[in-house]
Amino acid sequence: MTVFIATLFLPYTVVFDLSSPRPASPNIQRPQSTNSASSKTKSPDTPAVSLFTPSAALTQSPGPLVQTPGATTDHEKIFLSQYSRPMHLRLPSHLKQDITQDEQSPPAPTLPPRSISQADLHSPGWGKSVTWNQPPSRAKSPPPSSILKHAAINNKEKAAAMRNNILATNIGQRQRKKTISHERRFSEYNYSVEKAQLGNGGLFMAINAAAEADLLEDKTWVGTLGCPTDALDNGLKESIAEKLESAYDALAVYAADSDINGHYEHYCKTILWPVFHYQIPDHPKSKAYQDHSWIFYVKVNEAFADRIAKNYKKGDIIWVHDYHLLLVPGLLRKRLPDAQIGFFLHTAFPSSEIFRCLSVRSELLEGVLGSSMIALQNEEYCHHFLQTCSRLLNVEATRHGVLLEDGRFVHVQTCPIGVDPKSLEEQRRLPEVAEWIRTISEKYQGKRIIVGRDKLDNIRGVRQKMLSYELFLNRNPQYEDQVVLIQIATSSTEDPELSAAVADIVTRINSSHSTLAHQPVVFLKQDIDPAQYTALLTIADCLLITSLREGMNLTSHEFVFSQNPKFADTKCGPLILSEFTGSATVFGKSALLVNPWHYTQCADTIKMALDMSDEERERRWKLMYKIVTENNAVKWYETFMEALDHAWREQSIRNSTSVPRLSIAGTTAKYQKANRRLIILDYEGTLASWGAPTDIVLTTPKRSIDVLNDLTDDPKNIVYVMSARTPEEMERLFSPVSDIGMIAENGAFLREPRTDEWIELADLDHAETWIGAVYKILQYYVERIEGSRIELRHSSLVFDYSDAEDLSGAFKQAGECANHINDACRGQNVSAVPVEDGLLISEMDVNKGNAAAAIIENLESSVASEGLTFPDFLLVIGDSREDEYVFNWAHKLEKAGKIKEVVTVTLGARSTEASATLTQGVTGKCNTACMIALETN
Repeated sequence: MTVFIATLFLPYTVVFDLSSPRPASPNIQRPQSTNSASSKTKSPDTPAVSLFTPSAALTQSPGPLVQTPGATTDHEKIFLSQYSRPMHLRLPSHLKQDITQDEQSPPAPTLPPRSISQADLHSPGWGKSVTWNQPPSRAKSPPPSSILKHAAINNKEKAAAMRNNILATNIGQRQRKKTISHERRFSEYNYSVEKAQLGNGGLFMAINAAAEADLLEDKTWVGTLGCPTDALDNGLKESIAEKLESAYDALAVYAADSDINGHYEHYCKTILWPVFHYQIPDHPKSKAYQDHSWIFYVKVNEAFADRIAKNYKKGDIIWVHDYHLLLVPGLLRKRLPDAQIGFFLHTAFPSSEIFRCLSVRSELLEGVLGSSMIALQNEEYCHHFLQTCSRLLNVEATRHGVLLEDGRFVHVQTCPIGVDPKSLEEQRRLPEVAEWIRTISEKYQGKRIIVGRDKLDNIRGVRQKMLSYELFLNRNPQYEDQVVLIQIATSSTEDPELSAAVADIVTRINSSHSTLAHQPVVFLKQDIDPAQYTALLTIADCLLITSLREGMNLTSHEFVFSQNPKFADTKCGPLILSEFTGSATVFGKSALLVNPWHYTQCADTIKMALDMSDEERERRWKLMYKIVTENNAVKWYETFMEALDHAWREQSIRNSTSVPRLSIAGTTAKYQKANRRLIILDYEGTLASWGAPTDIVLTTPKRSIDVLNDLTDDPKNIVYVMSARTPEEMERLFSPVSDIGMIAENGAFLREPRTDEWIELADLDHAETWIGAVYKILQYYVERIEGSRIELRHSSLVFDYSDAEDLSGAFKQAGECANHINDACRGQNVSAVPVEDGLLISEMDVNKGNAAAAIIENLESSVASEGLTFPDFLLVIGDSREDEYVFNWAHKLEKAGKIKEVVTVTLGARSTEASATLTQGVTGKCNTACMIALETN
């Protein structure tokens, strides 16, 4: 069994050596093994299988870190860039003395670029590598500004012609030849496989941890190389793909540069990313529009689906990651109906009000719902996703998942990702980290250090952080020469306005609060050396995170782990964390939660963190440390896989088990042998056709009444009828039948045979508190849907639009209505569930299954007190979603051995938990019940 892990960028990329030509027939080295399993279990950290020799071009540093605006001291000069630097430059100056002259004489080797945080890769954008020799992109133009022109790109011939015209127009003939000549070099020179700069660092770390824990023996990464590939010839692409597959357990997905550029740089970054983080892209300064680069997004998702489907074998697991690949589960479900497909969203998921702004909202939801299970970072994101599905697709969304129209149930679960404590401890114990702790501590001796690290974009709240810190200094002048904020600000896309705004604030702070010996803000607009950053996390007095919206901020987890006193004389520093991050729900009140927009609160919280007693610091840190170590990356992997396996098995049982047609003869035989029988029959759609309350008597066949009388006349039978109707309607309908039990309002009321009293199973006092408010909401929609009406019941409400003039419009309005009610009643255990041409609004715990369970409890009591015989035969006949609760309850009784013979029957061929089906309709079901009764006589 192979686990395919699909993520936009592989954890590996290729780097070219332009110093010497590639041999005509490259010798692709493969791992030496006696079986295929050994290559599959190869660690991703295995050294590259490469013909690459570092060239002088790669030893060049991109330059020093950008200095802080308004800087007055040289403190920040000790920080080094994360990019390619000779090894000896990574160490403090007093360590360089240990290096011999012989070791310094040869050209210094370079370290491959790596992120300072394993969990969060802050890197250049796609096709913008500053340290490696990689092909240039041939994506010459962004998506056109006109929607009409954009639609034409769907035609491959027109797209090719457009690219040729752009190339001929914008590039002179001489420059064109020069460019093509340069590109050809990437087909003639050697390459190596290196760890990628782009990609999901948290995912890479978690998968590596699971593999090291022997939980993941056979895995295959699926993704792109993270660099342009149009300049590579087909032979070289095949060579790279073979090397990745054989030596790195990775399937390379190739797509045109224009497709990747349009997908990632345009649709993902300018449409999906803002929307998922509560920012509508269609604002005056945005060039995005409703169909902006959607075609490219579809093409890349199709390329992933093609690559996986070609390599899939029965029994494999497909695990798709993040918003870049939302369509992949749906595409694969069409090709592989029985596949085990999981999806995990690493970002936040917005409310339905935000998500509905996307023009392709239904396509995206239907795509991700191709999964067997969908996991999100916290309960809030799960709730938003479920409500969005309910509102936009008008499907039933329960607290556990989504029930689709075809009967397939997609599980939805909270599954927060974590870090790998083992790898963090290894990194923390590196000798250079200890040296940097000493160096930085000496440089900032006597200072209180606040650390921040964020991408410089409109989501991470760097501007809000600086304003809050400025307010803190203005309100607490006693701290202005004692506190230093070291802010690392990285960016893959430059936002000039934001950069200028932040620079102005930093300059103002340093101009107002600096002295000749002190600088309150050290603003580093670039990632720093990994060892330095780990040292910073260790000696920091607190970490300040003010994201405006974010999934799981794993930098906060790394900070908590690095503050462990066993590493050094640390201070168990508090964590100041935005309440709008997924990590806030994980740490809870152990962290100092803030609203980034509330500058006064943030400033006061900074002071609280600095003034906090040692005892309070340690108490909070221990709670957070326990969370970090227990909810780690390995636990995340185990939790997800267990939930996915459960979801897939549950669905597979339904799909693989064909529901047989009811055997009348077999059921009759069981019926006749039984000493006592319990029979529960649904009313609407089973004993009678659906109809309005005013004409329901007319729709009740006399044949049904006769069947019920025949059944109740037998003293061995205990007969119940269940319905969505009120108790009053049930009494009127079944007054001609003697000794019959009734379940009314889908389980809210129960009346035993031979009694006139109704047992209230629903909390009617609670119902009074919400029915009035929900009724007003329904009235709003009734006024807008011609032909719709409201049915008021004792414990529930029904919104019926079966007679609406515009059924398609009513369907959409019903989705809006369900979302409105579910949001308003979220804390009252009330939900709106789609039914046939309507909505049923009731308490979540009220259903026919619970009423059936109450029947068994009463029977057990009567058996104990009156010495009666407990039923050994159970027959349940129904046809709707509400009847599935009773089918499930009946099968549990059978498994527990309480009732020997259990027969559950449903109408039609829908996905069901019933053990048999009938296709004759209402009349057939009546005849079935009648036949059983007649055969007995």
